[in-house]
Order: sequence, then structure tokens, then C-alpha cells
Amino acid sequence: MWVDGFWAVVLLGISLLGGAAGERIGPWAAVVPITLLLSLVVALRRRMPEKMLLLACAVGVAQLITDVAILPADFAMLVIVYTVAVEGARWASRFALVAGLCAAPLAQLRWSNEQTGVAGDIALAVLQTVPFALAWVLGDSIRTRRAYFAQLEERAARLEKEREAQSKVAVAAERARIARELHDVVAHNVSVMVVQADGAAYVLDAAPDQAKKALETISSTGRQALAEMRRLLGVLRTGEHQEAGEYVPQPDVQQIEDLVEQCRTSGLPVDFKVEGTPRPLPSGVELTAYRIVQEALTNTRKHGGPKAGASVRLVYFDDGLGLLVEDDGKGAPHELYEEGGFDGQGHGLIGMRERVGMVGGTLDAGPRPGGGFRISALLPLKPAH
Repeated sequence: MWVDGFWAVVLLGISLLGGAAGERIGPWAAVVPITLLLSLVVALRRRMPEKMLLLACAVGVAQLITDVAILPADFAMLVIVYTVAVEGARWASRFALVAGLCAAPLAQLRWSNEQTGVAGDIALAVLQTVPFALAWVLGDSIRTRRAYFAQLEERAARLEKEREAQSKVAVAAERARIARELHDVVAHNVSVMVVQADGAAYVLDAAPDQAKKALETISSTGRQALAEMRRLLGVLRTGEHQEAGEYVPQPDVQQIEDLVEQCRTSGLPVDFKVEGTPRPLPSGVELTAYRIVQEALTNTRKHGGPKAGASVRLVYFDDGLGLLVEDDGKGAPHELYEEGGFDGQGHGLIGMRERVGMVGGTLDAGPRPGGGFRISALLPLKPAH
């Protein structure tokens, strides 16, 4: 507003000073209000472009009627044609084009030059029409460009929201799947423990009191653990009905070797090594380890390329289990592992992180310095707090 107002004042001054210093261009009673109104068009062109276009057209008609020759202030008509083409309504843009194309011929008809003749008047009219046409074309091009960029921004924002929503859905689905698997592993074992402990408490009345007390403690602890687990996972399992016949054994660390052999059979060279002393681990840790190796080898087969090879290392520490899965394939673009993973929707690593987080472990995934991809995980034996 302030910038347009400044140029309006400049245009007003040039018009009035030019009219005062030069030859008479018309009655001053008409020159002054016409100049003021055209300057007002420049000042308010952004705030109300359609109204200023109509005002400029009305002033032009008044200029023809009152015989006020062409003024420097008439430059405002060129400016408002451009402005309406950029920001105005569609009807106003088309009206501005027609008015701009008609302005120069009407001016030549009203103030023809006898020295140039008819041919000269036609040539001048064409030359004076070109700036109006160029102003409209430039303005309409800028309008189209702005609409294109606005559409791109809107699409980018929509895609970003959709990607965030997909990530949240993936996390929720993965949590539900983890909940089911952990329930299948833990709940069945705990239920068996409770049943056996209760049975022992009833049939071993003749046993020492300490044995009976220990069995009662096992029963109490098992019931408490089962109730707590069901309370935590109940929300994720809402609407599902799980019967005893549906419980099936879940994969463990011992079956990783079978998984590796299966990958070798499918054509993926895999080097498998176990370091440390193998020993029984919590069921949740074993299931998590198996799923991480499974996901990593699946990613290698799908995205590593035809000549990719992989290596799997299991390291038994005193307080946990270490996993290292590496491949020498093509690796992955930065945005893929930043956003989540490689399963086609970017959710592979999301699932891994959720699994590791459930057992209180840590996961590190990214490209190898020499090429390929690396996944390293540390799964503690103590439960997550």
C-alpha cells in the first residue's frame, strides 16, 4: 500500500507538472480530477483490483468525452491491466484484456494526427496496443506460475501429512503384531506355570512347608505377571478372541541358523557365526532377535542387488545378546533409512525399532563405510523399565 501510494504521488506530480509546463492538453477542470483518479487507481490497485479497473475504464471514457489528451497519468491503465491479470477475478482479467486492446484505437480515433494519415494512425494504434497486450500476458503468466507453485506446496504438505499418518499407522500395526507374538510366547508359558504351581500346591500337602511356600510364591508371581501383561497389551488386542488352541510356538535364536540356510538355498550367500556361549534367553528377546535377522536378510534380498552377500553375527554377552547383520549390496538412499526402512513403504526399520524398544534394547542402522548396509542391535537380558 505504501509503495503503491508513493508511485501514485510520483505519477500525480509528473502529470500535473507536465501539463503545466507543456502545451494545453485539455480543460484543467477535467485534467485535475482525471489525474487524481488515475493516481488513486495506482495507489489502491492491490487492495481492490476489480474496482480500480472499473474506475480506470470510467476515467478513460470521461477523458474521451472531455477531450483531455493523453496524460502521463494514463500509465495507470497499463498498470491496472497487469495487476488484474495477476490478482483479479477471471472476469476482471478478461475485461482488462479487452479494454486494453481497445484503449489505443479509441485514442487514435479521438486524437488523430493529420500529418501521419490513416496508415500512420493504424500503425500508432498497433504499437500502442502492444504494451497493453504484453502487460496482460505477463500478468496472466505470473498468475499461472503462482497457482502452480501453490498447488505444489499444497501437494507437498498433503504428502507430508499422509506420510506421517502412514508412519503412525505402521507403528500402531507393528505394536499390535508384537503384542500378539509376545502374548503367544509369554502368556502360554505363564499360564502353564500357574496351572502347574496350583496343582503342586494341592498335591504336595505332605511336602515340607518351605516347598509349599515356594510353590505358592510361584503361583502368586505368575498370576501377577499374567494380569499385568494382559493389562498392558489388552488395548492393542481389542476385539480379538484368542483361544488356547491358537497358541503356536514362536521362532527363537536356535532357528536363526535354519533361516540363514533358507536364504542360502534361495541364492543369497550368508556367512553365519555365533560368538560366546549360547544359553537360553527370555522368549521375548529370542523372538526379537529372530525377527530382526529375518527382516534384515529380507531387505538384502529385495534391495541389495543380484550379487549381494550378507553376514550374520550373534554375540552372547553376560548381560545381553548382540546382533550384527551386514551386506555388501547397493545400500539405500539416505531418505529411506531416515524415514523408516525398505519394505516398500518405509516401515521396515520402524518395526525393528519398535521390537527392540519393547525389550529395552538399542538399534543402529545405516550404510556401511565400504558400501552396503548394516544393522546392529543390542538386546539386554533385563526387562525394560
